[in-house]
Amino acid sequence: MIEVRDLVKRYGSTVAVDGLSFQVRPGQVTGFLGPNGAGKSTTMRVVLGLDAPTSGEGLIGGRRYAATRRPLHQVGALLDASAVHPGRSAYDHLLALARTNGIGPRRVAALVELVGLAGVARKRAGTFSLGMKQRLGIAAALLGDPAVLMLDEPVNGLDPEGVRWIRELMRSLAAEGRTVLLSSHLMSEMALTADHLVIIGRGRLIADCPLRDLVSDGGSLEDAYLRLTAGSVEHGAGR
Repeated sequence: MIEVRDLVKRYGSTVAVDGLSFQVRPGQVTGFLGPNGAGKSTTMRVVLGLDAPTSGEGLIGGRRYAATRRPLHQVGALLDASAVHPGRSAYDHLLALARTNGIGPRRVAALVELVGLAGVARKRAGTFSLGMKQRLGIAAALLGDPAVLMLDEPVNGLDPEGVRWIRELMRSLAAEGRTVLLSSHLMSEMALTADHLVIIGRGRLIADCPLRDLVSDGGSLEDAYLRLTAGSVEHGAGR
């Protein structure tokens, strides 16, 4: 489980996250929804120990990420699909991660196949499209077979087939009992992927409820979102 407790993150005079609290439970896909600049990426970075909170905390399995033993085996994350050495092949990138975490090459080969990169596994990652880098990033996140997954805008750069593939993959992983947090600003995709939604704007919590509760009247998620945010200015100073 992922827990965010009274999280505040400031960058100088800019408040990126403002008193945010929520939980992400196993066995379902939790959509982390909000416009660009709402504070989604900042929140995920704090949970993963990449940014220090101003106050509050983000926990995974009841502890800070820095205190997590064998982190790749417990938490898989994709925050920036371009964060890969451009001169390495997809296979070598995954193999380097695997060797530093006690994972054998069979797992690398299996994941290359799973994410649809078998035909280009020996090509340099610097030649990849954004969609191919997203697939490589997801393979890296899954490398340790973790119970917790955190993916930031994973459908960026993907064609419709790739978007559908990620949707089905995330739902199948949640069905295995994993904790899945999937951030996006795309309401149409969240409506098809998520079981539960955490919606934020300007770093603050707007809604934390099952998707079905927001669309119970037969309307669209976009309509529900507009109702929730009516009268507020969503494009604040968050990241």
